[in-house]
Amino acid sequence: MNIGITEDNRKAISDKLQQLLADEFVLHTKTRNYHWNLVAANFTELHSFYEKQYDELADIVDEVAERIRMYGFISNGRLSDFQKLTQLPEQDYTTDAREQLSNLINDHEAIIRYLRECIEEFEDKHGDAGAADFVTGLAEQHLKMSWMLRSHVE
Repeated sequence: MNIGITEDNRKAISDKLQQLLADEFVLHTKTRNYHWNLVAANFTELHSFYEKQYDELADIVDEVAERIRMYGFISNGRLSDFQKLTQLPEQDYTTDAREQLSNLINDHEAIIRYLRECIEEFEDKHGDAGAADFVTGLAEQHLKMSWMLRSHVE
């Protein structure tokens, strides 16, 4: 592969994307879990809202996995891989909407912080403005999703 980025740099970027993939998958699963196990006065509204969010996260999971493949590496796809790599905590089951929303906000914010680290590293250290742009777009998506989550608790 000769795309102007060394194999070592592609590998380093892919390794960072593997952690991101794990985090995105875990957040998608957590959001779906909360969709299933919600108890709230505004159940119908939140139930639909969670569904929109996990659908968007499913698309992000796919995009991240495909980006890793574009660099020539295998994308993780086993639950055991995701559990080893994720930085997101797995909380106890809860049906409480406020607790669910708080957990999701914290996870989105953790991903945003990680993406900000990746932006600098991808461009400055690995010379890949395209990868930096890719994760910048993801950071924007997570920022909007976390804002929408916060609007339900404030």
